[in-house]
Amino acid sequence: MKLTTFSSTLLLSAALGLVLSACNDKDNNGTESNLRILHINDHHSNLAPASAELSLGGAATTVELGGFSKVVTKIRELAGQDPNNTLKLHAGDAITGTLYYTLFKGEADAALMNQVCFDAFELGNHEFDEGDKGLKTFLDYLKSASTCNTPVLAANVVPKVGESPLAPNTSTDYFKPYIIKELNGKKYGIIGIDVAGKTKNSSNPDKNTLFLNEAQTAQKYIDELENKGISKIILLTHQGYTNDLSLAKSLSGVDVIIGGDSHSLLGGTALTSVGLKPEGEYPTKTTDKAGKTVCVAQAWQYASTVGELTINFDSAGNVKSCSGKPHVLLGNTFKRNGTALAGADLQTVLNAVEANESLSVVTPDQTSDTILKTYSDKVTELKKTQIGTAAQNLCFTRIPGDVGRSKLAGCDALTKAHGSDISNIVAKAFLMMSNTSDISIQNAGGVRTDVAMGTITIDTAYTMLPFANTLTEIEMTGQQILDVLEEATEFALQPSGSTGSYPYASGLRWDMNLSKPFGQRLSNVQVNSRVAGTWAAIDKTKTYKVVTNSFTAGGKDGYLTFGDIPASKKTDTFLDYAKSFVDYVQKETAAGRVIDKLPIEEYSTQQFINAKGEMH
Repeated sequence: MKLTTFSSTLLLSAALGLVLSACNDKDNNGTESNLRILHINDHHSNLAPASAELSLGGAATTVELGGFSKVVTKIRELAGQDPNNTLKLHAGDAITGTLYYTLFKGEADAALMNQVCFDAFELGNHEFDEGDKGLKTFLDYLKSASTCNTPVLAANVVPKVGESPLAPNTSTDYFKPYIIKELNGKKYGIIGIDVAGKTKNSSNPDKNTLFLNEAQTAQKYIDELENKGISKIILLTHQGYTNDLSLAKSLSGVDVIIGGDSHSLLGGTALTSVGLKPEGEYPTKTTDKAGKTVCVAQAWQYASTVGELTINFDSAGNVKSCSGKPHVLLGNTFKRNGTALAGADLQTVLNAVEANESLSVVTPDQTSDTILKTYSDKVTELKKTQIGTAAQNLCFTRIPGDVGRSKLAGCDALTKAHGSDISNIVAKAFLMMSNTSDISIQNAGGVRTDVAMGTITIDTAYTMLPFANTLTEIEMTGQQILDVLEEATEFALQPSGSTGSYPYASGLRWDMNLSKPFGQRLSNVQVNSRVAGTWAAIDKTKTYKVVTNSFTAGGKDGYLTFGDIPASKKTDTFLDYAKSFVDYVQKETAAGRVIDKLPIEEYSTQQFINAKGEMH
């Protein structure tokens, strides 16, 4: 009996020891560990370098910014410093935004991404802009490289098996909820989370593709990984910086969040000293539901920045410390007033870059540049075609008073009272090209850039209007128009919505007061059919023909009433919306007119009061 008791006790003790070991250090073997994460997000088919203005050497200096070949070089350089403890992550929105996507549908993006060979790629909302079929095309390109097979993640995205091209056999045919990555004997769980509401309402996933709650899904898979003994958990998200901070607070067991979607530049004085405006610290430290440290990071946008995050985990798999910095990628040419710097002036700038921990002069990866050239030669030919002239800078913003959207000096101030110049012009272009519509309504997010004074090319149009939309005509009453404008405005103000839903129009104008409750924000709404007569109060019972893009016509981006109108009252013109703008500009040019700001009386937002009750 004693022997039996001893044996039972011994077995019980051994079992208990295993349980305690799993609870205490799980996959850590009772030791601390260090991890480096190199990451990008929201490159949006920006494969070639752009230009920007920074304050360097005591003066405003034009720099060559980013380019995916520089991303490849920088990630390889940083990864080479500690290859056994480094993860390479992409937090989504790889595609749409430039002619590289318009022409090649993700093939060029995939070719360059495969030069990095990311350890994981999280789906963003714009990955669904051309539906599940368009995403499948891109992911097939991404998986076509024999030397790289990047895992694609999206735990809260569930395509319909047998219906969605993303799920011919199972819901995980093309992407998985998470992966477990082992580095230097340590295991790390990486869970992908896409922004649910924004993707459903502001992109074009198939109707039967489900988008589950971000927090509930994240906790589900954190728990599943912990039950497998994985204590170090990374969320790879595409839902925005502020949402990441809120998400961390609602979860138990998350250690790191690498995010995207909000295009957030994070950092400190190294960035502010050169005129950049970070939204927060890199990394931003917060806590989870249990009060444990969570490190949050994001790496700006457009292949301009590589984030470098270092995390030290204690023996129980909790974050002990984290640190890092963004690396803003520069070329080796610097200009002032259009002239390249040389001699002492150039050396002063190079010294300033060298002294700044967040700036790097990076030589593009040669192989990546060669790959890119096969695509850029075709793009270059198309970009050359001039279609018109802008008489002055046509400024861009989303909501009046929304700063930081424009890339042109002075535009933030110029768009405070009435909003975006170019968005109003785009709305008029669509109205003029639809021929039979009375008014047009265009969501702010459908327009992406300013138009600078000077030459307007095809590239201008397709960069500004990069999505695969057509123009749709809808018969609707004045009351339905009022409803859809209020809905779009409400969606623009919601944390789970998008400022891109703010409405612009042609042949339709209003006063806007965001401090009022839903249903009371618009007043003095007036119609001027085809901007060919006089302005008069909208008739709630009259039927008008409205042209909008096919995306909002389906009820997306908060334009719910559009979606509720029966198909019998909708006509898809099959006019490509970027091509429609090209046609409008060419028509104006043929008539001897340049493209200029509209008269103030044609701006859709006539008077604007912000959410604080302040008039702009």
